[in-house]
Amino acid sequence: MNIFEAVLLGAVEGFTEFLPISSTGHLTIVEKLLGYQIDAPDITAFTAIIQSGAVIATVIFLRQDIARIISGWVRGVLNREHREHLDYRFGWAVILGSIPIGIVGLLFQDTIESTLRSLWFVAGALILWSGVMAFADHAATQVRHEQDVTWKDTLIIGVVQCLSLIPGVSRSGATMSAGLLRDFDRVTVTKLSFFLSIPALLAASVLQTVTEYDNISADNGGVGWLPTIVATLVSFVVGWFAVSWLLKFIARHSYSIFIGYRLVLGSLLMVLLATNVIQPK
Repeated sequence: MNIFEAVLLGAVEGFTEFLPISSTGHLTIVEKLLGYQIDAPDITAFTAIIQSGAVIATVIFLRQDIARIISGWVRGVLNREHREHLDYRFGWAVILGSIPIGIVGLLFQDTIESTLRSLWFVAGALILWSGVMAFADHAATQVRHEQDVTWKDTLIIGVVQCLSLIPGVSRSGATMSAGLLRDFDRVTVTKLSFFLSIPALLAASVLQTVTEYDNISADNGGVGWLPTIVATLVSFVVGWFAVSWLLKFIARHSYSIFIGYRLVLGSLLMVLLATNVIQPK
């Protein structure tokens, strides 16, 4: 992989990671257009690793909220008197909500990295999940807010997040839809999506770095560590601006623009696949 391709893929990852349009789906499409075998071990590892850039950007962007929640959770663990505090309960809620995707991801890792990498799955998921997002956006009452979040809410959202292991569904699209159907406002579900993404995506990045280290090496025919690092850094920079923009946008708008984009992209991809302009893998 050359540096230009690394910058392009890093920018795609950083921009799409927290938008409900599927970062993995977009990376898979662009990787295919660049001529890569999208289910090759080094490419699937590259895709997972560069997500850490956008996640670290989110951690820094939300550092005050994260520090407050961790502090509140630790105080509650050590002192019973603090266990009714919102931050203690929210901390446990995020922990519990992060568990399902970790379990499902490990159990079905081979399927996720091979069968589900087909562009047919990406196209179908982009279109089908758009319907779920449209229903959630229309049905949501948005009467609940951050202080109303419980472990039951995040556990349900965390279970739905497992569907995002299918490229094209979108992790943020899954969690935001589930949150809206739990009647939370859009800003709250967006922040919840951010918080739930941190453990899952960082764990996936670390796992792929450890297990696929040799496969990524250019000496072994992989994409190379220099392009991987460059893409991760670009993902960090672009991700920072994307998070800032999304929080402001969601506060004033519905998800309709994302839903429309998903439908157009999914339909176009279906046509390209059906006419053999591009191959599914």
